[in-house]
Amino acid sequence: MPDHPALLPEANSRAIPKITVVELDTDPHGMFRRYREEVPFLERADGPYIVLRARDVEALITDPRTRQLETELMQSRGITSGPIFDMHGNSMLFSNDAVHRKRRAPMSRTFAFRAVASLRPQIRAVAEKLIDARLFQGGMNLIDDYTALIPARAIAGILGLPEEDVPSFTGWVYSFSRSLNTSFATADIPDITQAAGQLQAYVERLIAERRVAPRDDFLTDFIRLTDDAGELSPLEAVAQLVVVILAGSDTTRAAMAIQVALLLQDRAQWDAVCADPALIPGAVSEALRYEPSVGSVPRFTATDIVIDGYVVPAGRILSLSTLSAMRDPAVYVDPDRFDIRRTDHPRWHMVFGGGPHRCLGEALARMELEEGLAALAARLPGLKLSGPPLRVHGSSAIRRIDPLHVTWPR
Repeated sequence: MPDHPALLPEANSRAIPKITVVELDTDPHGMFRRYREEVPFLERADGPYIVLRARDVEALITDPRTRQLETELMQSRGITSGPIFDMHGNSMLFSNDAVHRKRRAPMSRTFAFRAVASLRPQIRAVAEKLIDARLFQGGMNLIDDYTALIPARAIAGILGLPEEDVPSFTGWVYSFSRSLNTSFATADIPDITQAAGQLQAYVERLIAERRVAPRDDFLTDFIRLTDDAGELSPLEAVAQLVVVILAGSDTTRAAMAIQVALLLQDRAQWDAVCADPALIPGAVSEALRYEPSVGSVPRFTATDIVIDGYVVPAGRILSLSTLSAMRDPAVYVDPDRFDIRRTDHPRWHMVFGGGPHRCLGEALARMELEEGLAALAARLPGLKLSGPPLRVHGSSAIRRIDPLHVTWPR
């Protein structure tokens, strides 16, 4: 881990560029490429500071002068109560230190690398079943018919959620997840509020059902564990389950679609993966670097921080741009080239964050991405994109992609 950015005695007198969300989201890679050599961060017009360089992003994730966002983003949008505030304010995602540890602990063992390793055959079976359902049609909506369903069914299986509930809870998740973005629009608040309330009510109902009729599943174990420990309030218990459902359903569906599209747009690399499955883990890592489904890690400054002479004031939202850092030529050779044989990936992939808040579901996500890709490569080597090319929207938090359609010879 590199040293934390030094607190320098004098600040740089040059002004930090201020950009709008629209400017940034029009061409985030181009914007970051333009400014990364000139300045260590940008100021977004609506408040957050965007850190650009890999060294600073990696260091600031664990810098004690920063902490995880708590309810600051919600308050900045005028949200001080209600289901969105409750889910954020009681979640392990938006907590620190001892509070974060007690909220994360009941989930950690379930999602450890060794614990999820046994799920690989089940994930592959889900992928194969989805392909079989569409095989003789010669095409499908890559996201709706495939990449959205693999992680959603996997998390349903892990938690013990009924498979028939997948369409409902994923719809609520996709809406609620917009509240994780530091640039979410005020106009979206009613829809996000409704989705947060539906998710909360859904999880509360599941917990009530397990209390009446326990099963041999994660939900029953979670309830027993949290009841025995007595450390989580009923609302905290609900919020942790909502977070796990969200994280297990949303980010991986986009990441899987992105990696398939990137390969199909570079036919030689797609053909290489089809011919040699040993290339799949590298292809997954490279797609996560080149066009991640999560573009940043949010932090909050506890004190003034000076980076290369430029001041980030205390009390501000700090957006650590992994989207920019993973195209930093200081770390990656020819960073704007998509190369599944790349050998300069760091040991710990930056897309999963770092420190105590590093992604709980990293092992599960990698497994889903690898098995989802492996099934397509083995069963449908003639796969092709039909319609518009890949387009990813947004520059921070959970990014969005346009629909993608694929075809194959029947």
